[in-house]
Amino acid sequence: MYPNVRIVFSVPNRSLKECPVRRPPLLVLTSLVALVLTGAIFGFFYAWVCSTMWGLDDADPRVAIAAMQAMNASVRNAVFFPAFFLTPVALCVAAGVAHRYRHRASAALFLAAAGIYTLGGLLLTMAINVPMNETLGAMAVPESREAAALIWADYSGRWQRWNITRTVASGTSLVLATLAILALRTSSTDKGLGEAAAHVSAPHVTAAHRTAAPDGVARVH
Repeated sequence: MYPNVRIVFSVPNRSLKECPVRRPPLLVLTSLVALVLTGAIFGFFYAWVCSTMWGLDDADPRVAIAAMQAMNASVRNAVFFPAFFLTPVALCVAAGVAHRYRHRASAALFLAAAGIYTLGGLLLTMAINVPMNETLGAMAVPESREAAALIWADYSGRWQRWNITRTVASGTSLVLATLAILALRTSSTDKGLGEAAAHVSAPHVTAAHRTAAPDGVARVH
């Protein structure tokens, strides 16, 4: 019908990467809550590693024991509760919501983060650090510096080793939660590109959209 006519497809001048992808508000909310709580508990454990315990080790052991007893007693509060106890819950909820919206890679990462923190952070603390704190809290601070030094030396070294373990565990959970959120962004972008590409992958050439130019080139818009 149109001899010696070449067809040129004209696609709107818009990059596929610019196609906006709206994420469900529930997915965004649960992911951010999980990330914030995981970061909060990691920061709490990390602060003991890099400053608090080193400072107490350098202090008079009688002061160190009294200070540790006071901190252990005061940490049981409403501010600490969400980060310590609800982090695995938030991560599991984020995993469930991500799975609900078919972000399976993110769901797996959130779930792995929850498992690692539960075992290496929450349960470890309840099984080891808390009993050590309770034992120290039941002691009267010795008047003798030498006696206090023996008590503190027995307590501090073991407590710090286990604290480093839970810091590494919670830090790993934080990394996994971050990767889970990045995976949400990647998978959403891929979906958006796929939907946008579908609109231009198989254009229909009709009389209404076909124009013939003098040079024998038919352009489809």
